[in-house]
Amino acid sequence: MEEFEQWAHARSAALARSAYLLTGDVHLAEDLVQETLTRVAQRWRRVRRQGAPDAYARRVMHNLAVDAWRRRRSRPREVLGAEAPEPSAHGERDPDRRLVLRDALLRLTPRQRAVLSLRFYEDLTEVETAAVLGCSVSTVKSTAREALARLRAAAPEHLAAFAPGEGP
Repeated sequence: MEEFEQWAHARSAALARSAYLLTGDVHLAEDLVQETLTRVAQRWRRVRRQGAPDAYARRVMHNLAVDAWRRRRSRPREVLGAEAPEPSAHGERDPDRRLVLRDALLRLTPRQRAVLSLRFYEDLTEVETAAVLGCSVSTVKSTAREALARLRAAAPEHLAAFAPGEGP
């Protein structure tokens, strides 16, 4: 179990950032990471033997996020006033820009946020993203195209440098 603890400690910040991109809420992201780590820990021997704990954790996290979206779909949306996690060394440091981008991301559908976070934050291929989300590659492509178009419309000044077909 010490090996799991080392892996979890090394990956927890990246998992937290991914969870925040999926949920748009710090508290929901913390819950999502905790549940993801619990599920990975329960199957750690098998996951370690297969040699892909990061991929398994991403799959678990995105499946849990989709399940939560489905459960919350009928309830009114609550927006908490918590701050986003601290940016990484390569992250966005301008708070105004970060808020505009966060608001633009929150206007996307859950699936669009999941596709963008997997493709452009996790840097997965279209095939890998489709495998994580359990959909076809063409669904990933069309969802990414629609999501980027919505982001460009919502925050054009921040995404103007990217030509259609490129990621943020």
